[in-house]
Amino acid sequence: MIKFLDLQKINTQYADELKKAASDVIDSGWFLMGERLSSFETKLANYIGAKHAIGVANGLDALRLILKAYIDLGVMQEGDEVIVPANTYIASVLAITDNRLQPVLVEPNPANFNLDIDLIESHITPNTKAILVVHLYGQVCWSDKVSALAKKYNLKIIEDNAQAIGAEWNGIKTGNLGDAAGFSFYPGKNLGALGDAGAVTTNDAVLAKHIRALGNYGSTKKYVNEFQGLNSRLDEIQAAFLEVKLKYIDTENQYRRYLASLYLNGITNPRITLPFPENTAFEPDQNTEHVWHLFVIRTQEREKLQDYLTANGVQTLIHYPIPPNKQLAYKELNQLDFPITNAIHDEVLSLPISPVTSEEEVAKVIQLLNSFAD
Repeated sequence: MIKFLDLQKINTQYADELKKAASDVIDSGWFLMGERLSSFETKLANYIGAKHAIGVANGLDALRLILKAYIDLGVMQEGDEVIVPANTYIASVLAITDNRLQPVLVEPNPANFNLDIDLIESHITPNTKAILVVHLYGQVCWSDKVSALAKKYNLKIIEDNAQAIGAEWNGIKTGNLGDAAGFSFYPGKNLGALGDAGAVTTNDAVLAKHIRALGNYGSTKKYVNEFQGLNSRLDEIQAAFLEVKLKYIDTENQYRRYLASLYLNGITNPRITLPFPENTAFEPDQNTEHVWHLFVIRTQEREKLQDYLTANGVQTLIHYPIPPNKQLAYKELNQLDFPITNAIHDEVLSLPISPVTSEEEVAKVIQLLNSFAD
């Protein structure tokens, strides 16, 4: 069986370093808000190119805290609108509604699954206060038009960078393109912890200080609570694990790019639609801007294709089968219709791609896809 994602094999590569990191934390006797967290935050900020990085409990909290901080700071207020792609993972929308803000869902570009930038302006109203840009599947969602719109309408740009650490646009890393960014280090991410973990990056010192306090019960000094905060802290042991794995992220991302180039150049079956992100060269020695957290194809015969691949020893997943506006959690949005989003969610299928997926495995997947027929 070609596994979709073999986390045990991925982490085994760094087992000695991870065990040493865990041992050091245990021996230190300090488990929260200590030197390992501070060290990881500094290295993450330097890697992204941002002035500040704040470790938090998970990727959802990263986005929640950014929006909560903007409300506390008077930049937004309850009921304001945040533009967000209609086909994103539900966490992007949950962060908005949890802060009693209004999500404004916008269709994606069907060629690359990301927010259709050309549709943003038509959805901006006097109540719009932010654009939540999602770098979905590790593909960069950005253009000069995004920043121009933000300047024109005085909007904040928040990046959901949960799936795209290490991706770049014109030499600038995602997570340092907008005003603030949320990261997820869920175990299956390109930079994955050995449990839940997340972070926020920003160049805004005031925002960073406020987010750090909000994630610590609204406190900057023990037992002194200035704000109504949350308990959302990145613990020492996960910070130590992430610091180990951050050293290898560029190498792993480059390998993902190589595997993606094999898929892009090798899959020729007309029944299958490939992702075609803008400005991406498909040669394996070309350093592209995307990091291919997922390699997602489309087909109108998804169930049949998935069954065919399973029967031939290839594990695949669907990201995601139900769009946010069709979830029971958002009954108030169920009546909204997004044809492109619906088609994407009915047709997408994610193929194996990871730092431990071999060229031979990708070759087999390509051969099976090109042989797929009625």
